[in-house]
Amino acid sequence: MEESEKNQKTAVDELVSLPGLRQDLMVLMKVRLNFFVLVTTFFGFLLYSRGLDLNWARLMHTILGTAAAAFGSAAFNQLMEVDLDARMKRTADRPLPSRRMDPLVAFGIGWVLSAIGIIHLAVQVGNLAAYLTAATVAIYVFVYTPLKRLSSANTLVGAIPGAIPPMIGWVGAGGALGWEAWFLFGLLFFWQLPHFIAINWLCRDEYESAGYKMWSNGDLTGKKSGYLSAMFAVALAAFSLLPSFFGFTNLLWGIVGPLLALVMAALALKFSRDGERTSARRLFLFTLLYLPIALIVLVAAWKH
Repeated sequence: MEESEKNQKTAVDELVSLPGLRQDLMVLMKVRLNFFVLVTTFFGFLLYSRGLDLNWARLMHTILGTAAAAFGSAAFNQLMEVDLDARMKRTADRPLPSRRMDPLVAFGIGWVLSAIGIIHLAVQVGNLAAYLTAATVAIYVFVYTPLKRLSSANTLVGAIPGAIPPMIGWVGAGGALGWEAWFLFGLLFFWQLPHFIAINWLCRDEYESAGYKMWSNGDLTGKKSGYLSAMFAVALAAFSLLPSFFGFTNLLWGIVGPLLALVMAALALKFSRDGERTSARRLFLFTLLYLPIALIVLVAAWKH
């Protein structure tokens, strides 16, 4: 009996230690991408707590619940797109299209993590945080993911679940869905559009051949993608003026916030004029730089 249990334990240990298993799980749950989700959730929590005692236990529960739901929805996303991922070089080696992972395992991971995340938030944080998280998962999995095959409007729809996490952090800290929470939503919504348009253009050949419907499909010159990025960056600059109008940030954000977005717009216009990959890459890299700078400036400029 003891020998049998020992053999079973050895088999399990060998399975867990299989090379690449941990990496496959990280890819399935899109841990790197979802790091941004957790960062924006944290900043939403931090902004509401500005000037107050930070409730570390509540913050931990908010981050844990949001992380579990985000990881679960990522598993569902890849499960639904396994055939498309198999057609693209940059995604063909993911655990599902490469057949290193059973789809039933991915399905179970998706359901368990999503359910645990939403339930954990409902029990430990509050119903509103749980509702927002459930809406994020539902839109991402059941609307955005299938829409990528049907319409280029998927980029607009996909920006919605990407913009909700700071609201989850805000209400997780005890805030209501007022102007401040909706500003955080809008900031993330408009920021994502130039960010993803730049990615789509740089990878347009793969997206198009795989069957995704993107704004950048067929845009060989980059003119369309550049103008769209510039338009959304200008909208972000205008939107960034709202906190000063409503009085929940000081002059620091009133100057730096719109200025950062206008720099993004200038890079997008340059890309639209020359259509060079280097220009698209600069735009993409600046969108990555924009977010942490904007969030740090917001914390410094926030009034409570």
